[in-house]
Amino acid sequence: MYDIAIIGLGPAGATLARLLPKNLKVIAIDKKVGCDALGTPSFTKPCGGLLAPDAQKFLSQFNLSLPKSVLADPQIFSVRAIDFKTGITRYYPRFYINMNRHKFDLWLMSLIPEHVEVLKNTRCTGINRENDLWSIDCVSGESRREIKAKYIVGADGANSLVRRKVCPDFKIRSYLAIQQGFKSIDEKSYYLSIFDRRITDCYAWGLNKDDVFIFGGAFPRKDAKARFDVLKQKAEKFGFDLRNPLFTEACIVNRPTNPFQFCTVKNNAFFIGEAAGMISPSSLEGISRAMESAYLLSRAFKKPDPAREYRRLSRKITFGLTLKLLKCPFLYSPVLRNMVMKSGIMSIKMKG
Repeated sequence: MYDIAIIGLGPAGATLARLLPKNLKVIAIDKKVGCDALGTPSFTKPCGGLLAPDAQKFLSQFNLSLPKSVLADPQIFSVRAIDFKTGITRYYPRFYINMNRHKFDLWLMSLIPEHVEVLKNTRCTGINRENDLWSIDCVSGESRREIKAKYIVGADGANSLVRRKVCPDFKIRSYLAIQQGFKSIDEKSYYLSIFDRRITDCYAWGLNKDDVFIFGGAFPRKDAKARFDVLKQKAEKFGFDLRNPLFTEACIVNRPTNPFQFCTVKNNAFFIGEAAGMISPSSLEGISRAMESAYLLSRAFKKPDPAREYRRLSRKITFGLTLKLLKCPFLYSPVLRNMVMKSGIMSIKMKG
């Protein structure tokens, strides 16, 4: 019997597990178990693996700095934006910390205090509401376990099992993110953003990470693989050699399109990070909101009515993401985007 059961230990779940009050009995469940003898991760989430300024600020507020083992080369100081239809290219100043996402998640998990019970290499297979408690079914290898908790927290990402069970009518636009790794094409230290409305109404990306060039994009779920193949063919015309991939990864990613596509709490079930729909509609960046929403929920659990308090506190995030919806037309409307890119506003001129 637990006070809180956290499903998922990505940036959202791991941050919450670290910050919850010590007087609460907490259990956290996650698929990850680390790496095998060959160094292969047990579970990884497809991700560009960049730490945005908001996420950097959040870590600094807790006096946390990334260990060297988490960092990847090169560090990112600019974004190269390409419109495949018009061929317009612009560079914009940005600073992102390039990192290994799997190692970053494991590092956050290592910060969880010992009084929190952590079940690694464990999948949540189902949840049910029984007599004002949550009953959670878990599987680890051949063993099964049932956990009961007063509160359950869905920190299990875009395709959240907890959210699908608790809020079956909740709708949010989702894409299939596909990315592949290739032998590094060059040593350029920029983040590549590609736009082509004919392939996707979202965007594609690319970046070097140690000795691998990551190339991927977010596509409408129908025909996503075919759209990705077309994108790679077009990218070759811009000098990218995308033959012979080293690996392929895919996952569901959410993208809110209106202020009502956020799910925070229902029936003593709470949602943080992407499970709550808290991801940037313009860039699909979610780590900063994952950690911030976890922090706000940890504060809410210090109050007599955590549900009411979390609804109040989380408005800060949902309001900020709603404002980002206003930015989307300038990125994803071909007419407005071309006007901005042609003008060169806020872009930088590359030297050398």
